[in-house]
Amino acid sequence: MTKPHLHAADYLKKILTARVYDVAVETPLEPARNLSRRLHNKILLKREDQQPVFSFKLRGAYNKMAQLTPEQIGRGVICASAGNHAQGVALAAHRLGSRAVIVMPVTTPQVKIDAVKGLGGEVVLHGDSYSDAHAHAVELEKAQGLTFVHPFDDPDVIAGQGTIAMEILRQHQGPLDAVFVAIGGGGLISGVASYIKALRPEIKIIGVQMSDSDAMIRSIAAKERVNLHDVGLFSDGTAVKMVGEETFRLARTLVDDYIRVDTDAVCAAIKDVFVDTRSIVEPAGAMAVAAVKQYVAQHKTRGQTYAVILCGANMNFDRLRFVAERAEVGEEREALLAVTIPEERGSFKRFCETIGALPGGMRNVTEFNYRISDASVAHVFVGLTTHGKGESGRIAANFSRHGFEALDLTHDDLAKEHIRHMVGGHSALAQDERLLRFVFPERPGALLKFLSHMRPGWNISLFHYRNQGADYGRILVGLQVPSAEDDAFKEFLDTLGYPYVDETANPVYRLFLRS
Repeated sequence: MTKPHLHAADYLKKILTARVYDVAVETPLEPARNLSRRLHNKILLKREDQQPVFSFKLRGAYNKMAQLTPEQIGRGVICASAGNHAQGVALAAHRLGSRAVIVMPVTTPQVKIDAVKGLGGEVVLHGDSYSDAHAHAVELEKAQGLTFVHPFDDPDVIAGQGTIAMEILRQHQGPLDAVFVAIGGGGLISGVASYIKALRPEIKIIGVQMSDSDAMIRSIAAKERVNLHDVGLFSDGTAVKMVGEETFRLARTLVDDYIRVDTDAVCAAIKDVFVDTRSIVEPAGAMAVAAVKQYVAQHKTRGQTYAVILCGANMNFDRLRFVAERAEVGEEREALLAVTIPEERGSFKRFCETIGALPGGMRNVTEFNYRISDASVAHVFVGLTTHGKGESGRIAANFSRHGFEALDLTHDDLAKEHIRHMVGGHSALAQDERLLRFVFPERPGALLKFLSHMRPGWNISLFHYRNQGADYGRILVGLQVPSAEDDAFKEFLDTLGYPYVDETANPVYRLFLRS
């Protein structure tokens, strides 16, 4: 049960006397050297991803449970959680010898479900979000006589999370301009802000939410708690439809500013953390990093010191593919374009030469998708590396000046999520087509070598390539070569020297690509 309206002095005392170190460790506060150099500010990473359950949540969970009566512990505890609080409760219950029932949304990553089960928690999957799971947990609490351990809206939980701020101020006693904190239900930022504002009120507390899960920001604007109809699930650790009553009260009083971040920015931040630490944090864990980058860009700060809390690292391995795909776009390290070129001999090669001559130096082709569909023009979906933000529009304009009409798709969600995978299909123009899978060396000039060895009379009718980060590229190519030129075609393949497989007889090709 929430106990609202505790005074600041009460929270300071609760944090200073919190029982967290039976299970939690004091995590490092490390400089992010690469990110600091890029942003021209000192960025300190509070490594809560190094806790035994890879998240800060066990601090608040254990502090709450350690203060329960023996009778309450004996009856068992229950909680609702998207995953990280669940692991904290399960670990605390294991340490205290208590039964733990954990209600989790069905959207919870499997890595978190398995971790809770591994700690002895009884997992119940219910609903699509934390709020759905919470409602079901309340029903089970009453039905089974369990003690509810709230993930954020409880003073003892808030105080447990506040020990992070206690460590930050002890570990860094010099100037500190702001602390960036991810917000789900608000327990973490309430604890951190309560401690810091009591001792160092000049330090700004900046809350961070996903643009599609921004219940706290909307509640602050409305001056009352707002219940979101639904929330985005990419950052499952912060996917909360309504913030807590006590956390809302504290945030209104103590938090200086708020920042919304989107999925692409968070993916880029996950990569930033990896570059500096060689660790992979979950989306919620990278939100504060995405926000500090946005804050510096907006306020043009230099020479300041910022702490960001890496609040969790329970990342599903299969999600890494999506993160890697979107990180380059999120940082605008990749430009995506739709380019129209004449459907005539030599135009493909001329287009590649134009890429090589773009201003700003060498750029790698990260993606190239094309399927013949028109007798006069070809529409190509192309990805190119960039040297900084804002370049995609200039690259598109440069192509247009060279006679290749270009459309910048870098910020087009339809293109990024779907169209890039759908370039192709049947074509009545693809006569005498042969389909081959090649392995190209991943180095500049590999494609131009391929084009230079082709006979002038042969036409490329299909081309598909996406850089996957390996030292070689897998390419699918359709070539229109008359059967009378079989010997010349074999000579071309032998001279080229790239490993290949002829897929012309593949039934999948005949079903989806060949007319």
